[in-house]
Amino acid sequence: MAFDFTTLSALQKNHPTWRLVSSPHAPLIASFLHHVFIASNVRVMAQADLAEALEDELFVLRQQLGEEAFPKPAIDYLNDWASQEKSWLRKFYPKDSDEVQFDLTPATEKAFTWLQTLTERSFVGTESRLLTLFELLRQISTGSEVDKDTRIADLETRRAEIEAEIEQVKAGTMPLLDDTALKDRFMQFNQLARELLADFREVEHNFHGLDRRVRERIARWGGNKGELLEEIMGERDSIADSDQGKSFRAFWDFLMSPQRQEEFTELLDQVLALPSVVELKPDKRTRRIHYDWLEAGEHTQRTIAQLSQQLRRFLDDQAWLENRRIMDILQGIEAKALDMRERLKEASFSNEFMAIDENSANIELPFERPLYSPPIKPQIPDVAIEMGDEHVDSSVLYTQTVIDKELLARHIRQSLQEQPQVSLSELCKTRPLEYGLAELVGYLELAADGKTDKRYTTVVDESVEEVIHWQTEENPSDSVAKQAKLPRIIYIRQAAL
Repeated sequence: MAFDFTTLSALQKNHPTWRLVSSPHAPLIASFLHHVFIASNVRVMAQADLAEALEDELFVLRQQLGEEAFPKPAIDYLNDWASQEKSWLRKFYPKDSDEVQFDLTPATEKAFTWLQTLTERSFVGTESRLLTLFELLRQISTGSEVDKDTRIADLETRRAEIEAEIEQVKAGTMPLLDDTALKDRFMQFNQLARELLADFREVEHNFHGLDRRVRERIARWGGNKGELLEEIMGERDSIADSDQGKSFRAFWDFLMSPQRQEEFTELLDQVLALPSVVELKPDKRTRRIHYDWLEAGEHTQRTIAQLSQQLRRFLDDQAWLENRRIMDILQGIEAKALDMRERLKEASFSNEFMAIDENSANIELPFERPLYSPPIKPQIPDVAIEMGDEHVDSSVLYTQTVIDKELLARHIRQSLQEQPQVSLSELCKTRPLEYGLAELVGYLELAADGKTDKRYTTVVDESVEEVIHWQTEENPSDSVAKQAKLPRIIYIRQAAL
């Protein structure tokens, strides 16, 4: 990789590992995901279990740092970490299941590896690394040598060295590694073992990438089926015959040997029992590191098998003919989705390309609906209308009072800003009724509206009766005191007013 400004700037903007270590929530993300996935050697976890574990972690942090430290629910954080612009988690549906699963991405494991290098090491071994490099160079040189005389001479030299060592042991001279050399080699073994376990997730990620490219080619395919199947089978062969595929298959064959497993277990038990190794206080999972390899390898093998099984479905001629129209529609949708993904990469992720009116359905239970009430038919008697002689003040018809319900609602909200709940009698005391019963009815209507208003809600306490007083001026010269008895009505403030 070129360490120029352009390359590093692109990595800073696009690489998930860089975005993770520079995130303001990096301590939470790294500590939580490392504890859940790496320390416990968990490959995948259901959304419900992962969200519950994160909610417990957030509860502890909020107790220490305050409620404003991490205000969002756990599921929102998980979806954000698994989004395309973050890519710290892989969110997917497993086969024959509708439950969402999460897994780490290789970029997140790279961030963990880099973070571990930041701590100061009390012991840095160099001898074991040099010997490993020397042994690798010798294997490369010997394995690529085509001259048989040269290879025979090399083997004879190694045989002579082994025979000389045998003679020394027979004579009672047995060179042993000191404590420093033992610690050096064990730390090198421990580091390589952990890196090998992390490589499985990257191998699986690369196989998903190869399979995704095959599916993109299928979605955009415009030729006949024979050519398509030829390309698909060629792609599957290229996956199996690739350097990564061959290396993984050789490793898996070596690990699946019962003899190798037994030998590895015996050697590991002997090494962990050495006093110099015990002083290092190795991780308890080191004793079963090869079983962790097996578990991770089996998960990768199952993933590869599922990918191959999904692609083999295209070999069914009858299903191809019966579902051709449906597949054409789905391929059109996939092709448009892929084009949209490319355009989103070029543009900003904040651009909205699809919107829905509601993200959930409005549920109306049958028993919540009011029953039908037949209308009352008035009975008008057939009588003759007579002229009356009563003198009535007709100005009442033109002096009707109109109650401003918005003014009453504003009074309720202002009172709830000062206290979490307020009763109707308290509202009438702080702001006496000016229009009497009509204004009181307005408060009652607002109490009924509070069942659907998101700013406040209402509760009726039938056990307590309140008396509300007001003054009315029936005559210009005097006023009349009136009162109304009704159950206590309480207005309660919602979460945000």
